[in-house]
Amino acid sequence: MQTDLSGHRETAHALLRMVAGFGFLCHGVVAVYFLLGEGTPYSPAWLYNTAGIVEFVTGALILAGYRTRLAAFLASGQMAVAYFYRHQPEGLLPIQNDGELAALYCFVFLFLATAGPGKWSVEACCPPGGRA
Repeated sequence: MQTDLSGHRETAHALLRMVAGFGFLCHGVVAVYFLLGEGTPYSPAWLYNTAGIVEFVTGALILAGYRTRLAAFLASGQMAVAYFYRHQPEGLLPIQNDGELAALYCFVFLFLATAGPGKWSVEACCPPGGRA
């Protein structure tokens, strides 16, 4: 017997946005923590620290569902750069170069940039520009 789950599409969309945003925010927290006191284990440090700030800010925006399309577009671009700058030189495929997470984040954020925040978001209750 098949079950029609299409009624849960909006809930799955919102949960995907929140989980991806939270994960990205956590990566940003780690990078900002290194920036604020522990130094960075990566080189060049300025690039890692800048990426951490972008991860922190865009992750928080995506998690909250505020300015989601812009934040997700920026996060997707950052992950594409991270993949090709940091991972791709180590091997052709993501499984070879440890770039699975960067590739997955890139495409999840690209989806969110096109689909928007969905329900359970700041934009759903208070749209930018005052449209209700």
